[in-house]
Order: sequence, then C-alpha cells, then structure tokens
Amino acid sequence: MAITKNDVEHIAKLAKLEFSDEEKEKFTHQFNDILKYIEQLNTVDTSNVEPLTQVIELHNAFRADEVKPSTPTSEALKNAPDKTDEYFKVPKVIGS
Repeated sequence: MAITKNDVEHIAKLAKLEFSDEEKEKFTHQFNDILKYIEQLNTVDTSNVEPLTQVIELHNAFRADEVKPSTPTSEALKNAPDKTDEYFKVPKVIGS
C-alpha cells in the first residue's frame, strides 16, 4: 500500500495542519519509506520468538513497607525561615 499526496493532504486536514506542496511531496516520500521498512520487518521469521510485553525482564522494584518513626516536628522546622511552634509559615497565595 503506497501513500499518495492525497493521503498526506487528508491526514494534514484531520490534524488541522497546513503544508506547502514541497512539504506534502516530502511527507509522501517519507511515509512510503516508512511503509517499505515495515514491509521489510514483516518478512522476518518470528515463529520461534515468544511475544514480549517489555524489552527487558522487569522485577518488582518496590521495597517492602516498613514502619519507621517520622521526623520530629522540631527537627523538620529547624531550618524553616518562618514558622510557628508546629507549622511552616508561608506567604498567602489565595486572595482574601
């Protein structure tokens, strides 16, 4: 199946894009080159190849949940530029 200039114009219209005649010719050739490459890939014998969902084998990368003590409030607020006894103070960002 070859891509024609009319196909490129139709795709451009669907994508709401405008191209010059030179660009349409260029895209027609590029699309056809892509299709030729896909045809070449279709000739490869993959009958003994198992289908993959990932290129590399993945393992669960999550660590186990562990209960740990949290940072004390005084330690968390130690370097805060503006604070109260228990909270960070930040500038108001929502209008009154």
